[in-house]
Amino acid sequence: MGSKYSKNSRREIRNGYAYIMPALIFMVAMIGFPILYNFYISFFDMTAQSIGMGHAEFIGLKNYEAIFGDPTMWKAIKNTFFYTIFCIVFQFIIGFAFAMFFSRKFKAARYLKGLMVISYMLPMTVVGLMFKFMLSPTNGVINDILMNLHLIQAPVEWLLNEKTVIWGLIIANTWVGIPFNMLLLSTGLDNVPQDVYESASIDGANAVQRFFYITVPMIKQSILSVLILGFVYTFKVFDLVYVTTGGGPVDASEVLSTYSYRLSFKTYYFGQGAAVANVLFLCLFVVALVYLKLIGKDEVS
Repeated sequence: MGSKYSKNSRREIRNGYAYIMPALIFMVAMIGFPILYNFYISFFDMTAQSIGMGHAEFIGLKNYEAIFGDPTMWKAIKNTFFYTIFCIVFQFIIGFAFAMFFSRKFKAARYLKGLMVISYMLPMTVVGLMFKFMLSPTNGVINDILMNLHLIQAPVEWLLNEKTVIWGLIIANTWVGIPFNMLLLSTGLDNVPQDVYESASIDGANAVQRFFYITVPMIKQSILSVLILGFVYTFKVFDLVYVTTGGGPVDASEVLSTYSYRLSFKTYYFGQGAAVANVLFLCLFVVALVYLKLIGKDEVS
């Protein structure tokens, strides 16, 4: 009986591997290989000229020395973190506020949620072009609104000024990310038992105390997921920045992804572009490890 059971178990395991093997092969081919190859070419003097000659010289860490010796790299790092942090903060706060608002379960809540999700479904290239028009100093609707509210005296050159361009991109990305935060946090709020709030109210807890001592701890997992996923999606931004500003003016909105693209496909320093991409990958890999560690601690607790 035991032998038969073990044979059946082994057969089921083999069948399971047979089912997932195509997906594993696809992931290795389409994800694993490009990552490893990108890491490989970052140690070679791979340029358009060397490719044309059919030989790329191994130069060790010189590509990394070159990018970290370039002031644009440090500007791209600063812009990437600045952009990511402020986008996450604004998306989370506004998304949480909407999630709390929709948790009241009024009639139109479902329809309003559906309308909000439309912005998240739009391609980033479309969002970039839309905000490029909306933030225009000549006919942009955002400047018109601010001037009608007497918040500004003259049109702001959001995407043409070194000091305001990053804020223009933050506005665009925040608008896209609010529905994502709202949906995930709404799911967490829906799973909080109402009798917990009722018990807290009977014990004399006010709205603020219920929020910080009941709501936040009970949706901790959702909050953590929103923040980490938001960081990953925002940190690797390319299409929004490329379509809207191209990294300008004067590298004021240059981020790691656009800097890597520019090195690889405009100046044809493929090795240096790969090195920048590896720095970007390393940052995201560290964040992923932190996320998995926090998830593990939460499950143990």
